[in-house]
Amino acid sequence: MKLKQTKYIFVTGGVTSSLGKGIISASLAKLLQSRGFKVTIQKLDPYINIDPGTLNPYEHGECYVTEDGAETDLDLGHYERFIDLPTSKANNVTTGKVYQSVINKERKGDYLGKTVQIIPHITDEIKRRIRLLAEKNDYDIVITEIGGTVGDIESLPYIESVRQLKWDLGSQNCLVIHLTLVPYLAATGELKTKPTQHSVKMLQENGIQPDILVLRTERELSEDLRAKVSLFCNVDKQSVIESINVSTIYEVPMVMKKEKLDVVTLTKLGIPVKEEPELGPWKDFLNKLKSPSKDVKIGLIGKYVELHDAYKSISESFIHAGAMNECRVELEYIHSESIDKDSAEEKLRGLQGILVAPGFGNRGLEGKIIATKYARENNVPFLGICLGMQCAVIEFARNVLKLDDADSSEMNPDTPFPVIDLMEEQKGLTKKGGTMRLGAYKCEVKENSKSYDAYQTAMVSERHRHRYEFNNEYLDKFEKNGMHAVGINPDSELVEIMEIPGHRWYVGVQFHPEYRSTVLHPHPLFSSFVKAASEV
Repeated sequence: MKLKQTKYIFVTGGVTSSLGKGIISASLAKLLQSRGFKVTIQKLDPYINIDPGTLNPYEHGECYVTEDGAETDLDLGHYERFIDLPTSKANNVTTGKVYQSVINKERKGDYLGKTVQIIPHITDEIKRRIRLLAEKNDYDIVITEIGGTVGDIESLPYIESVRQLKWDLGSQNCLVIHLTLVPYLAATGELKTKPTQHSVKMLQENGIQPDILVLRTERELSEDLRAKVSLFCNVDKQSVIESINVSTIYEVPMVMKKEKLDVVTLTKLGIPVKEEPELGPWKDFLNKLKSPSKDVKIGLIGKYVELHDAYKSISESFIHAGAMNECRVELEYIHSESIDKDSAEEKLRGLQGILVAPGFGNRGLEGKIIATKYARENNVPFLGICLGMQCAVIEFARNVLKLDDADSSEMNPDTPFPVIDLMEEQKGLTKKGGTMRLGAYKCEVKENSKSYDAYQTAMVSERHRHRYEFNNEYLDKFEKNGMHAVGINPDSELVEIMEIPGHRWYVGVQFHPEYRSTVLHPHPLFSSFVKAASEV
């Protein structure tokens, strides 16, 4: 159903962070998309960094990369996994980008000598970026998640921009959903609504009356409690939506459908509610996810394992691939710094598959290299991603090619055997942010390889985020000794995929396959890897 005018939905949060605004946004988008609307989601992030590309994963979780090479918030990964459509640079806006744009205009004299202020200049830039997606892509509905919590100083310009947009566009074209927490006090056996009341009051003090309230809760909300929230928050009762804890984030669209979040949203936007959403494939996925026929234990070797969000897309890709193979993937997060020659057997024994994760820097590198050696020598299915592939190359060079001091020039600039080296176009660069090989690039996959068996096609496109590459000067040595380059970039001839054909399943990729895995289209390499691991 094509709408005459784009509708805008804003999702704000209150009481506490990490309530799941991104999941609620993605779930609503899925329901609206399933009703035939063209929907996208964007994230407004209050931090002053231009993007999360230079942020430590401990600070921000993983850095998600879009097709067009934007380094973005990890919530964009959730958006893509739910709605099965790519996002872009325009889908993630940070305060840093907003201020940078306004300051650049001021330096050029675009404001004709006027005093540059939060209102109107910053808010106008925010509003421009919110509407940019619809103008460029002809979307029916744009859902915008505002990062942080209502009351944060950093979020105030975004909240003010929403207030202005609601005034500019009218209530039937602009809607605000406010997500809050209803905590359960075990001592009294009560769900408490006061935090929600205060959060809504704070939003009202900033000039916004929420249209819909989504209440995160551990216990079911009684009708009396919903009525109380409705009365004190000035929201009609049918717009008080329960979001109860579920076993997997992929159940949330079904919970929101049951609560009629999509119906209430469409009604408030003046859109006729016609046929039911088509969610058959989603239900099939959930059935497989909840009814596995077997378990498989895979070790994830990384150096940020204390924060699982640092590998969010990887862990979600295993969920997708596990459901496709009708098995439950048990991920064991293993810190690469805890692995050495003496502990490798103890740490890695019993795993049915080993994934060496991406990363930057020398910390924990040797542990990753030892893990690749263990997988190679013990015929354990192996997947190396980005730095994980590079570790496999270094290990093979040292122990099979007998190039004892082989290394990456990133870690050891003086290595006599730089089997991994800096890309030519990266030499001379001094800035860190946004200067890597980023976004989607083609890869030609050779037949008679594990990767070709997985993809079932010779030409694929995958997303990248790195500076260093396999050094083609050593390619003949690798090929002659049993490690083959089976994926090549057709334009640059850079190596994208390395395999050991004689191994049960041993694949290293320079790109990030996890960025392209979705609920309805699990990534072929993850699916093939999980299948091989489940057969160990």
